[in-house]
Amino acid sequence: MNYENFKRKIMKIISQQQALKSMLALLIAVILFHLSVFFQIIPYTIVWAGKLNNVQEMRVFESVSLLICIFHITVLLLKGNYIKNKIPTIIINIVLWGFVALFILNTVGNLFAKSSFELYFFTPLTFISALLSLRILLGKKSSF
Repeated sequence: MNYENFKRKIMKIISQQQALKSMLALLIAVILFHLSVFFQIIPYTIVWAGKLNNVQEMRVFESVSLLICIFHITVLLLKGNYIKNKIPTIIINIVLWGFVALFILNTVGNLFAKSSFELYFFTPLTFISALLSLRILLGKKSSF
């Protein structure tokens, strides 16, 4: 299958607007999850491939995760024109391509996680996030 066929198929499955709203909902859920880990409601041993050694280390990693999620939400809101801006679309798209790459790498990393939860829950979640992000990129900024 070539790129154009793939693009047509993914565009038929979900609209750009649906992909954007789904991605925002997923990111909010992920933020709630990271906050639960940060405040030790959920044990930190089930995240970061089970490689965190102590609470201090976990807090640093979770803080970075939360900042990345907030940044990603901001970029999606810019892409969907929910936040008026003068940032060139190419810049927003480059950042979103970075998130697609990050989600793909994260999916591969999750396949090797020590934690079953991370393997069976976050592997499909990051894969779906990569596909949703790709769908958001396949449309035009003005189509929202």
